[in-house]
Order: sequence, then structure tokens, then C-alpha cells
Amino acid sequence: MPDNLRSQVVTQGKERSPNRAMLRAVGFGDQDFTKPIVGIANGYSTITPCNMGLNVLAGRAEVGIRNAAAMPQMFGTITISDGISMGTEGMKYSLVSREVIADSIETACTGQSMDGVLAIGGCDKNMPGAMIAIARMNIPAIFVYGGTIKPGHYNGRDLTVVSSFEAVGQYSAGKIDDQELLAVERLACPGAGSCGGMFTANTMSSAFEAMGISLPYSSTMAAEDAEKAESAEKSAFVLVEAIRNQLLPRQILTRKAFENAISVIMAVGGSTNAVLHLLAIAHAAGVELSLDDFEIIRARVPVLCDLKPSGKYVATDLHSCGGIPQVMKMLLVHDLLHGDALTITGQTIAEVLADVPAEPRTDQDVIRPWNNPLYAQGHLAILRGNLATEGAVAKITGVKKSKITGSARVFESEETCLSAILGHQIQAGDVIVIRYEGPKGGPGMREMLAPTSALIGAGLGDSVGLITDGRFSGGTYGMVVGHVAPEAAVGGAIALVQEGDTITIDADQRLLQLHISDAELAQRRANWQPLKPRYTTGVLAKYAKLVSSSSVGAVTDLDL
Repeated sequence: MPDNLRSQVVTQGKERSPNRAMLRAVGFGDQDFTKPIVGIANGYSTITPCNMGLNVLAGRAEVGIRNAAAMPQMFGTITISDGISMGTEGMKYSLVSREVIADSIETACTGQSMDGVLAIGGCDKNMPGAMIAIARMNIPAIFVYGGTIKPGHYNGRDLTVVSSFEAVGQYSAGKIDDQELLAVERLACPGAGSCGGMFTANTMSSAFEAMGISLPYSSTMAAEDAEKAESAEKSAFVLVEAIRNQLLPRQILTRKAFENAISVIMAVGGSTNAVLHLLAIAHAAGVELSLDDFEIIRARVPVLCDLKPSGKYVATDLHSCGGIPQVMKMLLVHDLLHGDALTITGQTIAEVLADVPAEPRTDQDVIRPWNNPLYAQGHLAILRGNLATEGAVAKITGVKKSKITGSARVFESEETCLSAILGHQIQAGDVIVIRYEGPKGGPGMREMLAPTSALIGAGLGDSVGLITDGRFSGGTYGMVVGHVAPEAAVGGAIALVQEGDTITIDADQRLLQLHISDAELAQRRANWQPLKPRYTTGVLAKYAKLVSSSSVGAVTDLDL
């Protein structure tokens, strides 16, 4: 065992008595001082439906840890609700919260010398935040996803939180009335759980299952179903066994595990945010991973699942059809998954998937058969060009046109862009540029769900392009390009675009190009002046000083 609190408290002698006394006060008895001490990083809060069910799971995990002859120590960590903060200044804190979560888990576990940690999260940044900490600390760990929300229903169609954002655009365009807008709002989110499509939360939970750091089938369970709590308790037993065997995260979070995660994300049609988060986790784990790796894997992995936002189904539908193990087995038998990668159970991926059928059931169309995929290649494309020399990320499924060349409409913030869309100032053929929303410039790299949903609702999703140095919600689709790097705040070319310039977005050629001469671009760069920092004190000011480019994961410890 590593030198930790357990090895300290069992040491007899006067110098250790304060440790024992404090632990007795929180429930330790004489027989408990030789047991592993296991942290439960509990993201419970009533801030968001994503996290309001986590206390139940934490309680079941606590029971499991005790029954496995270990000692649980529960502590809290934070969350920011992306869906509630979306479109507001508060959204700037969302990506920042990933770092706060990582730092808080590392601080608690290392400060209290815990033998292992079971992290429980729901909303988008809970998962990468926890995984960054797990990779840094390298003590035995398991991630427990809080579960997906069940879909709402209106007029025979499934609703998700994105439905309410799109309804605003439909209402603004005169396509629905007040009554329908209110009905969608009331019915979109019926209870506990994270956003129900293959948005960021479900994308990251799927990635973690593929990486072997969460239990099989756990990533698509509904938050309110009994199996979710049962899985949390089972996770506790598996973790305690990993502690006894000293199975460490960096034995699991290998290069092969990251490649497996990217393959699964492509196959299920996952969120663009997965690119940012996997780069950050890889950095914490000491694994080499770049934007180019996503493009290489995209070219060989088909999209197999017909899931929202651009498809028909939600995560609970995927679960009922075999979940992530079914998708993984299909990839495995076609040599697109590393079957020898290790999982937290001690088994390899191939061993975990041994009894899963090679093809999905024929009585469903959520998961397509291998010979009839939704798309022949993956959906997350890495675009480059003079507008994104470090790269940019586009979700290219669900669009009717893979190329658009249009006139630039330039906005210095998300709010001014949204006002223009709702004010009917954007026309078919325009290419919207939203800048100074990057990691440093925002700061915090806000998600642009409100503008993109407004475009979809107004019927402009296939005819208007949008590029930004900010991010997109996992619920976004259309001809949109995010994570443009270098960002505007550091003088990237996106800062130099002028109203009326011609821009091309070409998904097939993976190109993002501003059509001006190199000489003109150089002249504009020479005349460019950085904006004054929007924040000079507090967490956003600290974040802006530390954060790296989105092209390497927007991490805050790159050059330390």
C-alpha cells in the first residue's frame, strides 16, 4: 500500500493519537483502523436536475464500501448547470468548474491521504473534472455517473432540454404560439438526471465506460431507475477490490483506452466537448493525445447510433437496445477497439464484452447494423485553415450541406449574436462569427446553444454557418464550428475578420478559410490590439491567466 492515512493511523505511538482521535469522532471504531479509507466525491446539489439524485447513489456507495470492509469518507464537490446558465454571464463559469472540481477532489483525497476514491457526478463538467483529478492522483478510482434524465413528451414526440431552446427560435420565427412554447418548457425535463440526448454528459459517461473506468452498462442508465443505485453499490465493491489489488488509474487510462473512447464517441454521435475534455484528461494522465488523433479515428469509424440532437432517439432508448457494450462489441469485432485494454474490474475489454452479441437486435433501429450505418465516417471533424491554424472542431452530421461559403457577420459576444438572430437580421448564406468567447477571452469558453438553437428554430440551420472560439453544447447541431484556435483574445485570425469578408466552411476538406490575401491578413494583425481583460479579480481572472489553448484541452497547468 502507498504511504497514506491508513498506514499512518495504524502506527502505534503518541505521535499518531490525534489522527485516531479525529477519526473516532467521525465513526471509526477500534476494528476500522486497518481498513482502506475510501473517499466518496459527491457532486450532489439541487442546482440542477443532473445532480439532484446523486445523494441517493452516494448513500448506496457508502453502504457498499462498508460491506466490502472499507471505511467511506464522503465529501462534496460543486457543479454548474450548463442548461440553466446557458446564454448568461454565468455560463463563463461552466468550463472553469471543471478545474475547480478536479482541484477539489485532488485536494480532499491527497490532503486526507485516502486509499481510493469513488467519484459521483451528473452535469457535464463533473465527469472530466473528476477524471482529471483521478488521473493526477493515480490512486485506485472508479467513476459513477448519476444517470440520464428520461425524455419529456409532447404531441407524440420526445423532448429534451434542447427542445426548449429550439422552441424559442420557433416562437421568434412565428412557427409556434405562446401555448406550445410554454408546453415544451413545462414538459422538456420531467425529473432527475442529465440531459437526455447524446449531449455532453451522456457522451462523457459513454467515453468513461469505453475507457474501463466505469462499470459496463452504467453510462446509459436512467437516473431514477433502481438499477442506477444498484450499479453505484456494485461500483463500491469493485473499487475496494481494486484498492486491495493496487489497480491504478494510469494502468487503465492508457493510450489504448483513449483511442477506445474516441471510437465509441464517433460511433454514438457524441458531443464536440468530448474533444476538449479527453485532451485535458490525457494531459493529466501523461498520455500523448492530439486533435489529429480524433481525425484519424473519425475517418475509420462509422456513426452507428441514431441519437439526438441530430437523430431521433435518447440515451434511455440506447440503453434498452444494449447500451454502450453493444456498440463496443460491434467496434471490437471489426478491429476498431483495443480488446486488451484493462478495466477497473481487472478484466480486459474483450473479456467484459465476451457475451455481448456481435450485431444489435433486429427489432430496433437505435443502433444500426454494421452494414447499414447512419454515416460511413465519424461526425467530429477537425478543421484547419488560415482561420484556425491550431485547429477547430465541427460536428458534421445532421447537415444537408457539407460546405458553405458566405459573407461574415461578426459579433463580439454571444448576446449580440442572439439578438441579431431573434431580430431577423441573419439571412441564408451568412457565416456568423462569434469571437472573444474563448478560454482566455470569455473567459471560460461559453457554449453557444442559444444562438445555434435559435438558428435551428428559425429554419436557418442548414443555410447559415457559424464559427466561434467558444464551445457548443452537446445539444448543438448544424453547420457550426467551435474551439477555433488560436482564439481572438491572443490575436488569432478570428479576431481579424471584418464584416462582409468571405469565409468558407468545408467539412469534406476539413477547411476553415478566410478569403483574404496573406498580405492583408498580416496588415490586419499588425493593427490589432488586444481587448482589456473583462475580469481583473476573482476566479475568472485567475483562469484567464492560467488557461491554455482549446487545441490542447484548455488546461490550467500546461506551463507550470
